[in-house]
Amino acid sequence: MPYDFDLFVIGGGSGGVRCARIAAGHGARVAVAEQRFWGGTCVNVGCVPKKLMVMAAEYGQAAQDSRGFGWDTAPPRHHWAALIAAKDREIARLNGSYRRLLDGSGCTSFDSRATLLDPHTLEVAGRRVTAERIVLATGGRPVRPDFPGAAHSIVSDDVFSLPALPRRIVLLGGGYIAVEFAGIFAGLGAEVDLVYRQPLPLRGFDEDLRTALAEAMQAGGIRLHPATTIAAVEADGAAKRVTLGNGTLLPADLVFAATGRLPNTDGLGLAQAGVATDGFGAVCVHGHAETSVPNIFAIGDVTNRLNLTPVAIAEGHSLADRLFGAGPRDWAFEAVATAVFSAPPIGTVGLTEEQAALRGPADIYLSRFTPMRHTLSGRARRTLMKLVVCQQTQRVLGAHMLGEDAPEIVQGLSIAINSGATKQDFDRTIGIHPTAAEEFVTLRTRTRAVG
Repeated sequence: MPYDFDLFVIGGGSGGVRCARIAAGHGARVAVAEQRFWGGTCVNVGCVPKKLMVMAAEYGQAAQDSRGFGWDTAPPRHHWAALIAAKDREIARLNGSYRRLLDGSGCTSFDSRATLLDPHTLEVAGRRVTAERIVLATGGRPVRPDFPGAAHSIVSDDVFSLPALPRRIVLLGGGYIAVEFAGIFAGLGAEVDLVYRQPLPLRGFDEDLRTALAEAMQAGGIRLHPATTIAAVEADGAAKRVTLGNGTLLPADLVFAATGRLPNTDGLGLAQAGVATDGFGAVCVHGHAETSVPNIFAIGDVTNRLNLTPVAIAEGHSLADRLFGAGPRDWAFEAVATAVFSAPPIGTVGLTEEQAALRGPADIYLSRFTPMRHTLSGRARRTLMKLVVCQQTQRVLGAHMLGEDAPEIVQGLSIAINSGATKQDFDRTIGIHPTAAEEFVTLRTRTRAVG
């Protein structure tokens, strides 16, 4: 039977839009449905507005640091409303560009929810349509807490539209969203308490990075409450009274729960289409984004694998090439670099020391130092750089950095690591002086061996 579309993409985020555009470029008849906002989480309530807020906090710190370089800088004052208005203008521009990209590629767009009725039929915008192939790209959603008084808290979707900067903030969570917003709010002048279950923030990251970040956050004025959680929140007039699991009482003007994200699959009709999910609602995939239904595919955060925007884009592009083009582009998924825009930021790629030790003997090269900028600024901030090297092959398995420009530096290192560079390749590379980045090619003395 003829179908209305060759491909129907549910979700207008970065991965879904890329998949749709590339498929349309190959001549496919493509439709995309987006219920909430074009560009998805990353553009609207995720990495893009968050990074703009990180930059806002950095400008305030730079103004303070400039005094160490002879600038007679008055104490800076931040205007929250001006930041939010500027952020909203940029997000609106990006929304429009995503829609224009789809329209320009010949895709049919639906500003509507789409629900699966069977493996080839969907209900969208009050009508039924059919598609030969369907891609699920609905992303994730923040977990809303369930402690007593949780109604007095917000999640990450809510933080980008706060009417004013709260003076006292209690943040719950030890993941990248929690530590990033702790740095943002502290940098903009708020008092911040960070509460998390683990002994250190950023579970799953390299242990040296985790330790160094905790030290840096405390040096930045953030009060840490490890190994506990929020037991209850009560209203105290316009303020809040937060009780922690260890009995500590914290006053707050805002309680922000950043305790993770779940795949956004509720109400999609996956069961009636026969699409299998795991216990967390993630779509189960194998091979090249295949689900349990031969003509239905899933990409991005809805699969709960590597929940990173560039990964979703790469998956969407590769899938469209494979389904409608000459063949998929070769992407490097083995060692995907990532960043945490904390204060200071983290860049990391490849294996942690702990992961490498489980595979066999590894050499660890580690350096901690005060970067040149802060020898004059006086800010108590140190940089950490680390290489994890296979002892047998001398291949560099991982690179980790905490410090200014870490994401920019590690992006370049990820090319080397994905290309199989050895420690000797690093050693014979001439550094750029004076930079922090040159430390990665001047690490000569092994710190320790593990595994």
